[in-house]
Amino acid sequence: MEMFSKSRSLNHFQQYWRTRKCWHQCYNKKAAVISIQQRCFESIKAGELQLDNNDEDDQQTLNFPGGRVPITTRMKFISGSFEKRLPCYRVLDADGHLIPGSIFEQVKKGLALNMYSTMVSLQIMDTIFYEAQRQGRLSFYLTSTGEEAINIASAAALTPDDIVLPQYREPGVLLWRGFTLQEFADQLFGNKDDYGKGRQMPIHYGCNKLNYFTVSSPLTTQLPQAAGVAYSLKMDKKEACVVVYFGDGSTSEGDFHAGLNFAAVMESPVIFLCRNNGWAISTPVTEQFRSDGIAIKGQAYGIRSIRVDGNDTLAVYSAIRAARQMAIKEQRPILVEAMTYRVSHHSTSDDSTKYRCVKEIEQWRTEKNPVTRFRKWIQRNDWWDDQNETELRGNIRKQVVEAIQAAEKVEKPPLTDLFGDVYDKIPSNLQEQERFIRDTIKRYPKEYPFDVPV
Repeated sequence: MEMFSKSRSLNHFQQYWRTRKCWHQCYNKKAAVISIQQRCFESIKAGELQLDNNDEDDQQTLNFPGGRVPITTRMKFISGSFEKRLPCYRVLDADGHLIPGSIFEQVKKGLALNMYSTMVSLQIMDTIFYEAQRQGRLSFYLTSTGEEAINIASAAALTPDDIVLPQYREPGVLLWRGFTLQEFADQLFGNKDDYGKGRQMPIHYGCNKLNYFTVSSPLTTQLPQAAGVAYSLKMDKKEACVVVYFGDGSTSEGDFHAGLNFAAVMESPVIFLCRNNGWAISTPVTEQFRSDGIAIKGQAYGIRSIRVDGNDTLAVYSAIRAARQMAIKEQRPILVEAMTYRVSHHSTSDDSTKYRCVKEIEQWRTEKNPVTRFRKWIQRNDWWDDQNETELRGNIRKQVVEAIQAAEKVEKPPLTDLFGDVYDKIPSNLQEQERFIRDTIKRYPKEYPFDVPV
């Protein structure tokens, strides 16, 4: 009963069905009453927009299991697209000026400078770690270049109690929450201080204390789970929500649709935040779907949605703040489509110049840079100057280099960690595998990495 009492009381529900002259059909069977009440209530909610007070025999509407719907004698197919594209919410123009008439969440000096500093930190961290991979010091890396505003502004709009399920291009969210540069470096090098004990590939960050689920590279592994995690918050009556990040390529996966539908039906307080950066590795959005982007898909599932300029820090911050409030207060899912551009290669395993124009990439890197746009805004407020910029970038660069040097010196996790943390008692098949590996090491000691303790 609790699941539907917030929208209509049971008494209201019963009165509704008495007026429809169908209550007597199930009144004498208690079990049937409960079942029919639940099904009928869900139908009412699904068809609320079309619900009217006409009688059952009114020929202008018909009552189906999904709710009351109007009837028509005209055979008319719904268009596959709207005449106009969904607008994109924006606060700052390309040069960092406030657009007249903009409605946005006010950001004070302290918060603005913290957001900007973290965006710069993410930018520098990405650059140096990427270079370290090119030097052969890391096996893999993936940057967030061009998407810094989505990372930091969305993170700033949340609270520490909100739970984050990332894709893989959101290290800025973790950085904002207090994950140190040293912790990033330890994970990338897979040393014994890495929380994953070296068992994950680089950039698969995760931190339980910061409510940040561990990254998993396969697409949409986090979307249906996010709906379930959010539903658990709902059951526990927590003043918190879930935010799940994903790219436009993830919307081509079935789990995207399953996650949205599950969240809508169960009314889970979750924000689905799509980074529509134009490319799913080498596949452009024009070859992924025919709909007007991602936000419009929410309407099909009964989910409130918005499209926002993902390179506009103030717009992203304001949209996520509003989405969070709606998700928690109204106990509903929200879909946010952040429009941006993946300036970097997909990863260090990719060369995007093979399928994209270099001129296009450079235009987004220079003219539409979200970090530069936000800097211009804080400078116009007299909160920042060139000296601050030079000092900040110098300090962050020094910290990242020192973190790399320290991480390289830490020994790797021992071999035994490869088999632990899954079962309370290690099963016989894993014991056999461990014996096999140790025997192999004894036979071929030179083939085994010298820096991994046996």
